[in-house]
Amino acid sequence: MIRQNIVFVENKAGSLKKVTDLLKAESINIFAFACFDTPEFAIFRMVCNAPEKAERILNEKGYMNRITSVIVVNLKDEVGRLDELLGILAERNVSLNYIYTSFHRESLTPVIILHSEDLFATESILQGNGFSLLSRLEDFEK
Repeated sequence: MIRQNIVFVENKAGSLKKVTDLLKAESINIFAFACFDTPEFAIFRMVCNAPEKAERILNEKGYMNRITSVIVVNLKDEVGRLDELLGILAERNVSLNYIYTSFHRESLTPVIILHSEDLFATESILQGNGFSLLSRLEDFEK
């Protein structure tokens, strides 16, 4: 599993930029991200090269944030591959809390980042069905 940061950002113009400015100033590289808004705040999820450092810096600046684990799945760029992954999880009654995409930096092949209630069981199901999972942040760069 890979660790991701979840940051709660005020839902107004420029707020997300303030977060990325803080991270850039500390040379923190964001490999993947997704941002979802609600009426009062946005939820900014990101996989970065230094999750603990990012958490500390954001805490110091007053941002409510935390680190969680996620599963990162290599996904062949073919028609129906996502549908296959989702079908396998549905057959095994795995409910996903969220899912978003990114890619390997060098090869530009897609990865799916997902979270479920039981990450270990979900990981086992995916591996048992032939899906390749990333276990290190360095794998994003390949």
